[in-house]
Amino acid sequence: QVQLAESGGGSVQAGDSLRLSCVASGSTFSSYAMGWFRQVPGKSREFVASVSYNGKDAYYGSSVLGRFSISKDNTKNTVYLQLNNVKPEDAAIYYCAQGPRLGGATGRYNEFDAWGQGTQVTVSS
Repeated sequence: QVQLAESGGGSVQAGDSLRLSCVASGSTFSSYAMGWFRQVPGKSREFVASVSYNGKDAYYGSSVLGRFSISKDNTKNTVYLQLNNVKPEDAAIYYCAQGPRLGGATGRYNEFDAWGQGTQVTVSS
């Protein structure tokens, strides 16, 4: 059973940068696509970004395209989400998720079957 542990959240000001990390254990990390989602109270979980199992392809939600960057380090069992030029509307709990085995970068929620506990990002204007 895979376990995912996010870190790196915190309070930032609009325009700042932040890097989130997610360490995986209990799975063959290099074989799985990975993704990031976010959620605010009262709203459904929103797709942010995903990366293919080999780290070569990435896919982004339209609201973060050009500002966020996802990467995967298979030697460290870690997936990262770099947040640049953060906006107040980026404030949310960010969740790391495991995607399909040997999968590409996908935005389909139902293709992710394991989730971390989340890390909070707060943005002040």
